[in-house]
Amino acid sequence: MNTPQPIPITSVVIGAEEKAAVQRVLDSGMLAQGPVVAELERQFAELTGVPHAVAVSNGTVALVAALEALGLGPDDEVITTPFSFVATLNAILESGAKVRFADIRDDFTMDPDSVRSLVNERTRALLPVHLYGLPADMDALSEIARAHDLHLVEDAAQAHGATIADRVVGSFGVGCFSLYATKNLQCGEGGLITTSDDLLADRLRLLRNQGMRVRYQYEAAGHNWRLTDLQAAIAVPQVARLADNGAARAANAAALNEGLAGLPGLITPGVPAGRGHVWHQYTIRVTPEAPIDREDLAKKLEQARIGYGLYYPRLMHDYDCYRGHPQITVDPTPVAAQITTEVLSLPVHQNLTPSQLDRIVGTVREAFNG
Repeated sequence: MNTPQPIPITSVVIGAEEKAAVQRVLDSGMLAQGPVVAELERQFAELTGVPHAVAVSNGTVALVAALEALGLGPDDEVITTPFSFVATLNAILESGAKVRFADIRDDFTMDPDSVRSLVNERTRALLPVHLYGLPADMDALSEIARAHDLHLVEDAAQAHGATIADRVVGSFGVGCFSLYATKNLQCGEGGLITTSDDLLADRLRLLRNQGMRVRYQYEAAGHNWRLTDLQAAIAVPQVARLADNGAARAANAAALNEGLAGLPGLITPGVPAGRGHVWHQYTIRVTPEAPIDREDLAKKLEQARIGYGLYYPRLMHDYDCYRGHPQITVDPTPVAAQITTEVLSLPVHQNLTPSQLDRIVGTVREAFNG
């Protein structure tokens, strides 16, 4: 019996264009932040539809830098989601601000009604997460931010190029993107911050470079948050391919939705009207009505050598290191709590073949049908 080839949950392919770009940087001798970083910033700002993109060393730094540049501190509260990668929470804690948690909707993004119930005189910022590549309801969240004079920081780490109507995420507030190796746009490690605010962009560039505009002329207590030209060289060629790769991911998601339709207790991911999903992850829900539980499905996938991910098995604050933390208020989030017990992500990346998609669908259907 032939052992099937594994189907990975993510696929990182570095092509000839990226390799040639890196070689050009190596040949130039300019390895640190330089003209290639500037080109990445230019292209990404154009993609996002804003005047400024500021490259930094990783996606967590993008969040930390945005909060610092906005002046968030110990007297302030930031409302975010409890259902995300923990970098979202860690960045707020690093700023010194306090964290409040809004519940989420069935689409995995922050519920504006829950946000409204948490806004008070100490609230300074909203920090929604565009999870799995799906934008949060930015029209409603922007309205809340305007009504209460709040900063809006978008955690768009998983959502490069995602849209709401004719606007791209990262253009509603301060956008924070990750270029980690498994992202739709990647360079191993890296981050980008987008903004339409000239003064904020200037502040971000100052902070990332040890507080200097001119060498040894210090204007602020800064950091070394720079991206290198070597890293930027990997990312720049991918910007032009982002739309095509996104279309391939969307086609794969549609095939999975069609193939998995009708299974009892299984909820496939939808896309709310007016929002453009870029399918960083394809995440199903295995509900209590299903004939098997999530752990049993995961075992079947492992046996079939199909990669999967549990993004995320617990709420961010539901770990010992955060319990009782003085900056964290644990607000009730029943929808998010339930969803953590149900989610499972299947491969959706652009490198999947039709036969691999058939294998994924067949394995899940067989697991549900016993």
